[in-house]
Amino acid sequence: QLEVEVVDMNGKTIDGPARLNIVVIDQNDNRPMFKEGPYVGHVMEGSATGTTVMRMAAFDADDASTDNALLRYNILRQTPTKPSPNMFYIDPEKGDIVTVVSPALLDRETMESPKYELVIEAKDMGGMDVGLTGTATATILIDDKNDHAPEFTKKEFQATVKEGVTGVIVNLTVGDRDDPATGAWRAVYSIINGNPGQSFEIHTNPQTNEGMLSVVKPLDYEISAFHTLLIKVENEDPLIPDIAYGPSSTATVQITVEDVNEGPVFHPNPMAVTKQENIPVGSVVLTVNATDPDTLQHQTIRYSVYKDPAGWLEINPANGTVGTTAVLDRESPFVHDNVYTALFLAIDSGNPPATGTGTLHITLEDVNDNVPSLYPTLAKVCDDAKDLRVVVLGASDKDLHPNTDPFKFELSKQSGPEKLWRINRLNNTHAQVILLQNLKKANYNIPISVTDSGKPPLTNTTELRLQVCTCKKSKMDCSASDALHISLTLILLSLLSLFCKSF
Repeated sequence: QLEVEVVDMNGKTIDGPARLNIVVIDQNDNRPMFKEGPYVGHVMEGSATGTTVMRMAAFDADDASTDNALLRYNILRQTPTKPSPNMFYIDPEKGDIVTVVSPALLDRETMESPKYELVIEAKDMGGMDVGLTGTATATILIDDKNDHAPEFTKKEFQATVKEGVTGVIVNLTVGDRDDPATGAWRAVYSIINGNPGQSFEIHTNPQTNEGMLSVVKPLDYEISAFHTLLIKVENEDPLIPDIAYGPSSTATVQITVEDVNEGPVFHPNPMAVTKQENIPVGSVVLTVNATDPDTLQHQTIRYSVYKDPAGWLEINPANGTVGTTAVLDRESPFVHDNVYTALFLAIDSGNPPATGTGTLHITLEDVNDNVPSLYPTLAKVCDDAKDLRVVVLGASDKDLHPNTDPFKFELSKQSGPEKLWRINRLNNTHAQVILLQNLKKANYNIPISVTDSGKPPLTNTTELRLQVCTCKKSKMDCSASDALHISLTLILLSLLSLFCKSF
């Protein structure tokens, strides 16, 4: 839009201004362009003729109201050209790409490639020869559907496994014409017969699609030397309705079990007996029993001691009789919670020989074979003490009830006309020593006997060493004793012992 006026030499307007409209007429100087690529479409194999795959849309910068931007579409080239050079058609005006071949030809498994590339041309001027063109490539992928059932490569597979062994024993191979990247190809195996004891499992190798058949519970040759399994294979995805799993989707696996020399087995294991401690050396504890699982080999068994921590036991190699070689002691550090544990071996005559291990638990019943002990054995008191309760004594016994407390505490007879101390029982396990008068600074030995409640009871005599010390300003001096005072009773007992030995 322009405004035009006429002026003279002096700049005076002679005419105007007048409006002048200049219309720029579009010239076809812009080619169609595909701006939204890459263009990728998918179509399921076996799709009906006329199935829409994708839409191609080009842009032309020319005047949309003129033929300069009126586009028409065309397929210039298809790669590959099989099974038909014209697999697809494009709507000239809309740009929709559709299938033109029959569903039978749109079969992914028979195609040279499941990927087609189409060179699409867009031409302006309504497709006239004078029109400008632009091109783009459309990639069309033929998607797989599960229209092929997996099939075993052979009807029967063979496997050999040693008894007692677990792990993969054979890989089952199948073929499937569907796309390996989909659930239409991936195989799922199942054992449909021959596995009542659940001794076998089968899993899919994700890389090879093979079925890995494994033994998960050890097999026993003596029970069954052969196993026959019926295996079925299916896909992760369901088959299309008009396809079914056929006879080739099942196979038989023949498994041969090899005999292995197995170790003897103790019955029962562990074994348990109860015995009194201190039973005579040579006493029979029990007779162990082990059998050889290799019933078809008729082997002999010999026995031996494997672990006997205290060295108390022996076993007859031929008949398995276990006897004592030492005194059994419930209070031994090798006994835990009244139970002594030993291990024995049963060795067969195979080549090489096989070994089984049996555990024996001996529960030891308590016998009164431990004297009680007294604590403490040292006490101190001031020579001018007002509280003459010297010490509280305790007694302990390694035995169990009723062979322990209540304990009986007694003092040996004291010499002289005056008694210097006494003992008072406080409870079942403790007593208190009390001075009857203040004593001179010295060391005194007080014999005290403690008797347990066992049948028969056991007595232990222990000397309590009593130090009478000088106490000044809360300091106790026991270093220099005036004399060592020993109970006359002990002196008499010593003299009597010497007298007896001389005769």
